[in-house]
Amino acid sequence: MTLQDFFREEPSVALAFSGGVDSSYLLYEAIRSGAKVKAYYVKSAFQPQFELDDALRLARELGADMAVLPVDVLAAPEVCANPADRCYHCKKRVFSTILAAARADGFHVLLDGTNASDDAGDRPGMRALREMAVRSPLRECGLTKAEIRRRSKEAGLFTWDKPAYACLATRVPAGVPITGDILSRTEAAEGALFALGFTDFRVRWLDGRAKLQLPEDQLPRLLEHRAEVLSALKQWYGEVLLDLEVRGGN
Repeated sequence: MTLQDFFREEPSVALAFSGGVDSSYLLYEAIRSGAKVKAYYVKSAFQPQFELDDALRLARELGADMAVLPVDVLAAPEVCANPADRCYHCKKRVFSTILAAARADGFHVLLDGTNASDDAGDRPGMRALREMAVRSPLRECGLTKAEIRRRSKEAGLFTWDKPAYACLATRVPAGVPITGDILSRTEAAEGALFALGFTDFRVRWLDGRAKLQLPEDQLPRLLEHRAEVLSALKQWYGEVLLDLEVRGGN
């Protein structure tokens, strides 16, 4: 099945829209296929401002209908407690909000940007999406991340080479309660590193200290800008540590 086939079968859809590579390409294809589509962006303390800015820009460039839905994820004790299945509780809260707004707007099919490269095992977030019958056309059509980036570049979408970015809550170890203060420090610290030219990194919270995780090829840049990095991050953290293990994922 192709995406065009999918949108012929489902010509009226709501899209959980993050402004990232996958949901941006899916929005583009829905519009190109002639589907009636509305994008819903959930703004919470877990998303940095630049994600909303990117989503608004992409929707504007495509001429897409987009709504911004505020959700107070920190009002949910089961999310703030940060258990191992936090993502399940968060996704349920976020997607329930989108579903309610979409149904009020006359949409009965909700899509997300999960692709064929994503692990669709029994992860908490994926379990929540299955329970709410959220469709994932990119995955259903066998489109991998690499293919989506390639097609996005051909389509002229500025998101084609956007780095993967997991929500701010993933910077806090499971079992450590999530607070607005921790999230704001994380957003500010990562914003400072972006301004210094770093990409694909994470600033983890470790008992009031920052643990930096960087791709191996950016370690020389870190040493070159060591003083600037320390000066910036010590505004928000007592110490700045470097994780020398090369990691992937969130």
